[in-house]
Amino acid sequence: MGLLDFFDDNAREIKKYRKRVAVINGLEPAIQALSDEELAGKTSEFRERLEKGESLDSLLPEAFAVVREAGRRVIGQRHYDVQLIGGMVLHDGRIAEMRTGEGKTLVATLPSYLNALTGKGVHVITVNDYLARRDSEWMGRIHKFLGLSVGLVVHGLNYEERKNSYASDIVYGTNNEFGFDYLRDNMVTRPDGLVQRELHYAIVDEVDSILIDEARTPLIISGEADKPTELYFRVAMVIPRLKPEEDYKVVEKERVVTLTENGVSRVESMLGVDNLYEDIHTELAHHVNQALKAHTLFKRDRDYVVKDGEVIIVDEFTGRLMFGRRYSEGLHQAIEAKEGVKIEKESQTLATITFQNYFRMYEKLSGMTGTAMTEEPEFRKIYKLDVVEIPTNKPLLRVDEPDVVYRTEEGKFLAVVERIIERHSKSQPLLVGTVSVEKSEHLSKMLERRGVPHQVLNAKFHEKEAEIVAQAGQPGMVTIATNMAGRGTDIILGEGVAELGGLHIIGTERHESRRIDNQLRGRAGRQGDPGSTQFFISLEDDLMRLFGADNIMGIMDKLGMDDSVPITSKMISRSIETAQRRVENRNFDIRKHVLDYDDVMNQQREVIYSQRRAVLMGENLHDNIMDMLARTVSNSISMFSGESPFPEEWDLESLADYVEDFFLPGIHLSPEELADLSAEEIEELLLDKVKEIYKSREEAFGSDLMREVERAVMLQVVDSKWMDHLDSMDMLREGIGLRAYGQKDPLVEYKREGYEMFQAMIDSIQEDIIRYVLRVTPQVREEVAEQPRNVTENRYEGEPSKPVHTGDQPGRNDLCSCGSGLKYKKCCGAKKKA
Repeated sequence: MGLLDFFDDNAREIKKYRKRVAVINGLEPAIQALSDEELAGKTSEFRERLEKGESLDSLLPEAFAVVREAGRRVIGQRHYDVQLIGGMVLHDGRIAEMRTGEGKTLVATLPSYLNALTGKGVHVITVNDYLARRDSEWMGRIHKFLGLSVGLVVHGLNYEERKNSYASDIVYGTNNEFGFDYLRDNMVTRPDGLVQRELHYAIVDEVDSILIDEARTPLIISGEADKPTELYFRVAMVIPRLKPEEDYKVVEKERVVTLTENGVSRVESMLGVDNLYEDIHTELAHHVNQALKAHTLFKRDRDYVVKDGEVIIVDEFTGRLMFGRRYSEGLHQAIEAKEGVKIEKESQTLATITFQNYFRMYEKLSGMTGTAMTEEPEFRKIYKLDVVEIPTNKPLLRVDEPDVVYRTEEGKFLAVVERIIERHSKSQPLLVGTVSVEKSEHLSKMLERRGVPHQVLNAKFHEKEAEIVAQAGQPGMVTIATNMAGRGTDIILGEGVAELGGLHIIGTERHESRRIDNQLRGRAGRQGDPGSTQFFISLEDDLMRLFGADNIMGIMDKLGMDDSVPITSKMISRSIETAQRRVENRNFDIRKHVLDYDDVMNQQREVIYSQRRAVLMGENLHDNIMDMLARTVSNSISMFSGESPFPEEWDLESLADYVEDFFLPGIHLSPEELADLSAEEIEELLLDKVKEIYKSREEAFGSDLMREVERAVMLQVVDSKWMDHLDSMDMLREGIGLRAYGQKDPLVEYKREGYEMFQAMIDSIQEDIIRYVLRVTPQVREEVAEQPRNVTENRYEGEPSKPVHTGDQPGRNDLCSCGSGLKYKKCCGAKKKA
């Protein structure tokens, strides 16, 4: 070990892993001598040894040697030593940073096999259906040869297919599907509706994309809300008539837009309202705010595309279309109105979770990617994952040339075209990275005018993604790719390309994250291939424009430098890196902000889901019901006793009416009778009466049917109340930021009020459960396996269901909207009055 290695934690880790690699290599001759049957038989042997108390760690060398040999025999690929190291890092619950082309897909077969021996299941998670399907078929051959079952979870599977897939030893699938299936499992009403098993061990491919980039947007399952859409069109006609700076101000850096006082007056005049910010116009003000964002901050062919009359979001990190995913809080509808396409109805949240909180539920979590080191602090803080940089199998020959900076964007693109023509004339393949659909198409038109044949890969042509990327290394190919679409597909160099210098990468703009730039660079120079990369930058690029290019622009103006003259300067390189770090820190703050608020919801979600699961799986609820009866009686007395301990000072008439309607049907207690009792005696009397009614119902139905009734009622009430609570928490969060003006911490206020709302929900749940249990009439139904609910998810298309919404407040003698069957004045009205 050299002196530098002594201070290098990563080098020390690699040295420890290499010792185990030597052990695995030592087993290879004996493993190679086994017949196919004997090799496959090792799986049963390992499982028996586990049952006898041996640990997975002690089995690792033999298990890895077996998988390596199976890979050689089944798919003709023998794991490199560095791939064995990567597999051990994953098994240890860490992140393996492996450069593009080092074979991460093959690496995952090692720890997935070893951990699947426990019988608890392993999830191998990637970013899209194509890669999940490909890996399950390709790498699945190794697992199946060794006697393990392999499942696939992608969009479009029915209930039976999902359940069978999750029952497999190793399940390949996408992050969205795993997350949505978790949410759906916590919405089913019968145990046979569950599809997932316990969350035992996950290997996350492209871990930076899934755990970092996608962590800003929570997964949401929603039903259609009953709100009209006309208002969106009305407001969309107003916004284009406003003038920038005069009527509204845009802060691009913060992605914020606000109306000026003049703008507010103009909007009020055009919409015909006196005061936009009066309580009665809250919804209208919200529409105006969202429409402003849609028209000023969200650009077509950058943030979204319009395809077949539908607004589809473009993933800002991968350039892929995110089918079915919709912006929340009416923003998507505002964009639809802006583009003049059909407006889909707003939705009501039925279930939601962030990726951070979903993946932190796994007993063991690991991941792999080509670019993780720049985000290691976030991986450590949020997921308790550290990163180990795995050496390349062959020395890296790629040459990363210094950035070239131009004064204007047009000057930069002219220079890019000249560089492409120069390299293309020698038949060297080029992969050109752009940051948006709009800019990829602009560059494409410039190349067309110069007669350069090329392929364009962006959100509009995502269907051809793998096919286009796979051909990018052939002689003379010019491929334009938006961001890093195509990750996960190998670029194999064509014949004679190595002699031309390999694949040349051109970046047309620095991304706000250094990691995305590194992903683009990483497409060249795989497995010892030659290659080169260079970024072309202009001072008009968003990153430079928003984060400090003014001084540089002034110097260039004074020197009289024109658009065609590039500059290379350490000062500019440093300013670019500083800008990127600044944006990375801001994005981390955004993700941390999302997580801080979801952590409040997550504590509540865990309580509700764990209790719901216990009910679902058949826990005897008799004792729970008894506790609820006692609390219900106590709460009822509190409702009508005021602050007085003396019953003669209580509203005994209202109390008698309330308990008769609520939990003592058919039993009328006179106020005079109650006035003669002490507070303790009244509580004891009411509790005895309600227990008698409960006991008589149980005797009439039988214990088994009564338990079934209690389960059905409890699930129905919990789901309904939880759905309303999610809406209430959304509304609370939307306005909580204003507390900062009152010198209060919005997060602290959100936690405090969220807790109070949660407790109120729990009380309401218990009251409704008692009301229904004491009144419901059981009906015999046929036994049928539960099918997944027909709802919309924010990541792909689905026909939404329509939850029941109540209208205006009913009259005193109308039936209460909560569904109790009581008059409003004797149900929720009484509670409200109290």
